[in-house]
Amino acid sequence: MIAILKREIKSYFLSPIGYIYMGFFLLAAGIFFLFSNLFSQSSGFTGFLGSILFIYLFAIPLLTMRLFSEERRQRTDQLLLTSPVTVGEIVLGKFFAAVAVYLMTLLVTLMYVVVIVIFGDLAVWETVGSYIGFAFLGASYIAVGVFISAGTDNQLTAALVTFFSLMMIWLIDPISQSVPADLQSGVISAAALALALCVFIYVNTRNLYVVIGAALLGALVITALYFINQDIYLGFIRKFLAWFSLNKRYQNFSMGILKVDSLVYYICFSGLFLFLTVRLIEKRRWN
Repeated sequence: MIAILKREIKSYFLSPIGYIYMGFFLLAAGIFFLFSNLFSQSSGFTGFLGSILFIYLFAIPLLTMRLFSEERRQRTDQLLLTSPVTVGEIVLGKFFAAVAVYLMTLLVTLMYVVVIVIFGDLAVWETVGSYIGFAFLGASYIAVGVFISAGTDNQLTAALVTFFSLMMIWLIDPISQSVPADLQSGVISAAALALALCVFIYVNTRNLYVVIGAALLGALVITALYFINQDIYLGFIRKFLAWFSLNKRYQNFSMGILKVDSLVYYICFSGLFLFLTVRLIEKRRWN
C-alpha cells in the first residue's frame, strides 16, 4: 500500500491535476477569507471555514476524477491488479494519497489563522474542532469520489458524477426541512424504503422467494411499529435524511464540540464507499 501511496502522491505533482486542485481551492478560500474576515474586520474564523464547504463540491471531483478512470483509459489497471498487492491495498493507497493532498492544501489555510491571531481574537477550540471536522468530512467526500472514479474510464464523467453526488449530499439538509412530517407521509415513506430494499435484493440475488420473504418481513415490521408506537413515523423522512447528513454533523465541530459518534460515522461512511470500490473492482476483474 505504501508503494501505491507514494506513486499516487507523486503523480499528483507530475501532472497538472494537483496544481489545478490546490490553486483553485486556495484561490476560492482566499476570496472567501477576504470578504468574510478582512473586509468586514471580523475575527470569526469558524464562519469562514463553514463558508468554504461549498468549494468542496467543485474541488473534490478534481482531486478524485483520475484515480481509477485514468488507469482504465490507459489500460494500466490490469498491470496494477496483477501486481503483488491486494485490491484493498490499491484502493487504500489511492484514497490516502488523495487525502494527503487534501490535507496539504488545508494546512496552507493555517496562515489565515495566524492573521486572525495577530490582528484579532481567535476562538481556539472552535477553530481546532472545525479543522478536525474538515479533515474527516473531506475524507468522506473523497471516498465517494474514489468509488465513482472506479466505475468509469472517463475523467470528465467521473468528475461530473462526483459533483452531482456531492451536491445531493449537500442538499440533504434543506430537502429534509421541506418534506412533510405527518403520520401518513411517514408510513408511505417507510413502505417506499422497504420496496427499494426489495428491489436491491432482487437485483443482487435474482431470487424471487428471498424478495417475497423480505417484502413480507418489511410489511410485518412496518405494521407492528405502527400499532406499537406511531410517533416513529412522525417526521420519518426528516429523521431518515438527517441520519445521512454529513454537513450537519460538521456543525458540532464548528462549535468546538468533539463528538466521537460523528467521527465514527465519518469513518464508517468512508469505509463503506471504499469497501464498495473494492467490490466493484473485483467484480469487473473477474467478469
